[in-house]
Amino acid sequence: MISDNNSESDSPLTHGRLPSLLALRCFEAAARQENFSRAASELHLTPGAVSRAVRLLEDELGVELFERRSRRVFLTDAGRLLAKAVGDGLGLMAQAIDTLRANARQKRAWVLSCEPTLLMRWLIPRWPDFQARHPGIDVHLVAGGGPFSFANDIDLAIRRDDFPWADGYHAEPLFAEKIGPVCRPDKAAHWFSTQNGSPEQRGEAPRLHTRTRPGAWQEWATATGLTLPEAPGQTFEHFYFSLQAAVAGLGVAIGPWHLVRDDLDSGVLTAPAGFVEDGSRYCLLSPRPLIADSPQAQLLAWLRTMV
Repeated sequence: MISDNNSESDSPLTHGRLPSLLALRCFEAAARQENFSRAASELHLTPGAVSRAVRLLEDELGVELFERRSRRVFLTDAGRLLAKAVGDGLGLMAQAIDTLRANARQKRAWVLSCEPTLLMRWLIPRWPDFQARHPGIDVHLVAGGGPFSFANDIDLAIRRDDFPWADGYHAEPLFAEKIGPVCRPDKAAHWFSTQNGSPEQRGEAPRLHTRTRPGAWQEWATATGLTLPEAPGQTFEHFYFSLQAAVAGLGVAIGPWHLVRDDLDSGVLTAPAGFVEDGSRYCLLSPRPLIADSPQAQLLAWLRTMV
């Protein structure tokens, strides 16, 4: 029996063994960026971790992959050879993974993520109409707000453009945001007065705020050119709590029109000062442009009929 410790360096056992995938990913990113710090930022690692991974890879292969000069790195001939091979290999892996994910999505209901208050107060009440019009399209609705990733089993998302989206995301505009103060109809005469033909909020009217959109009142004041008077108030954890508090008669909330339109139609709420666009808008986001007549494009068309 021959011990592993006595094996030849050119033994067939060593020829097929590849370095670790992490080391190769660190090298590929560093080679593409020609900078360890930028590669570390891309991979969510520290520059030291990337540098160590590349150094271990060089030791394992027995060649220098980078020439290090004055805090800069340059690929050697060996580095360029390996960088092309690793880049091509990772590209093929990414294509295969995208194909597998796409096939998996075709076998399951695709997921539409929507901001929670919009989902609860606007989309779900109208969803039976979509199901009746498109019985063959299976969509799973989930609540989610703010930044997200399509890599996390999300196929489409409805978001307000109040945060930067990832590069490459495709956005289809749905509707502009229109906001205004809302309260119970039986409170409006007490909390609003008419000045120069326009309703104005009285200073004693309790003002309702929300931590998820703390600037809503100031956004409305800026859009209307009005100055907010001092007023008592209270703050709620989520937007839909502040709107429900307005329904309960606890005060005046800023209500986006699409979130309160059903309450306005039913007479549960009133908007004495009307609504004004605040400069933001809601969009349907997708990882790539929608294909004409696809189920996703049919959903987009239906959403636009609901606004």
